[in-house]
Amino acid sequence: MNVEKIMNDLEKKHPGEVEYLQAVREVLETIEDVYNENPQFEANGIIERIIEPDRILSFKVPWTDDNGNVHVNLGYRIQFNNAIGPYKGGLRFHPSVNLSILKFLGFEQIFKNSLTTLPMGGGKGGSDFNPKGRSDREIMRFCQAFMMELWKIIGPETDVPAGDIGVGGKEIGFMYGMYKKLAREHTGVLTGKGLKWGGSLVRPEATGFGNVYFAKEMLATKGETFKGKTVVVSGFGNVAWGAVTKVNELGGKVVAISGPDGYIYDKDGISGKKIDYMLELRATNEDIVKPYSFEFGAEFHQGKKPWEVKCDVALPCATQNELGKEDALMLVKNGCICVSEGANMPCTPEAVEIFLEHKLLFGPGKAANAGGVATSGLEMSQNGMKLSWSAEEVDAKLHGIMVNIHEACVKHGKDASGFVNYVKGANIAGFLKVADAMVEQGIL
Repeated sequence: MNVEKIMNDLEKKHPGEVEYLQAVREVLETIEDVYNENPQFEANGIIERIIEPDRILSFKVPWTDDNGNVHVNLGYRIQFNNAIGPYKGGLRFHPSVNLSILKFLGFEQIFKNSLTTLPMGGGKGGSDFNPKGRSDREIMRFCQAFMMELWKIIGPETDVPAGDIGVGGKEIGFMYGMYKKLAREHTGVLTGKGLKWGGSLVRPEATGFGNVYFAKEMLATKGETFKGKTVVVSGFGNVAWGAVTKVNELGGKVVAISGPDGYIYDKDGISGKKIDYMLELRATNEDIVKPYSFEFGAEFHQGKKPWEVKCDVALPCATQNELGKEDALMLVKNGCICVSEGANMPCTPEAVEIFLEHKLLFGPGKAANAGGVATSGLEMSQNGMKLSWSAEEVDAKLHGIMVNIHEACVKHGKDASGFVNYVKGANIAGFLKVADAMVEQGIL
């Protein structure tokens, strides 16, 4: 496999798709040796087939606001690879959504889903629609218009979308209602559903819980635990909420959390009623953390990232490429020993290089944040069996899945010195399962 030739050819076909090309390069560079050791992969064109999506649906979404004005947004669904199961991946509603971001997310989803060991392929979708500041009726009309196009290509054994940035329980409910009306069936075609109609307990917190569980396993390899550790979290959504909650349960102290407006530093730790207040802030359309500083007397640092705060563990849980080279150097300088990605690809390649160079425990998103899709898979199982598990049962299954993912990463990422390159380990473990399935199923 000639990585540079593949990347040059791919860039010619998809110029300017920075995030997608970045994600593909990372995987190719880490699996090169194992790929070359298995001639059946080359003979079956696995790389050429796996880096291109099976299909991309793009469509316009016309809808009317509360004043009767017509708006038109773009909608997408990328079905990337279904070698090991139906396409599975979230829907993102955010102004930044474009094909490059969705292709990067869909490509990552292939290997993330493979790591869970559950039968799920990789997909992603969404729209440049922004639900912030919109009324519930406006969001409902948009979601219904979006599903009018999407329902034709999804199904419980075909493609099972979930939520992502901008798509929570409300949006899933509106889309599921329209799907049910159009398809005339009550099936588990979306995950993240309401608990009263097929949803799973622990799903909103699952990505954050899973990220902390993965970090816990990484720390254990050094004889460390979360007890007494100082933790910094970025993000202001479900992932951050779940992470903060689980860190507290494990005895750590979260001292910083961020939003689009800056970050909060609370030396006493974010726990108890402070977490409840954070959830109240999230429920508004403001999407800012500054009011927390007034409520609890904490420091607010406007327009800045939390990575300058001294910590033992850093959990980037916001969005892609949010933690750059200078941020990484600051974390290393301040004695951080563990970085675990709660978001998808939140660390730039330069930042990851610094973490690996300094031998930090670094959990890449496709492994560390797989808890969300793992619990979506558990929701699919509950829907298929027409039953519901308790929160304790779901959390225990999630914990077990994250432990297994960590073991797979160690198996394929440990070098002769004993250092574990979790990026390499996650990519190889995720790739091998999908590649073997593709070989066995023939050239399609």
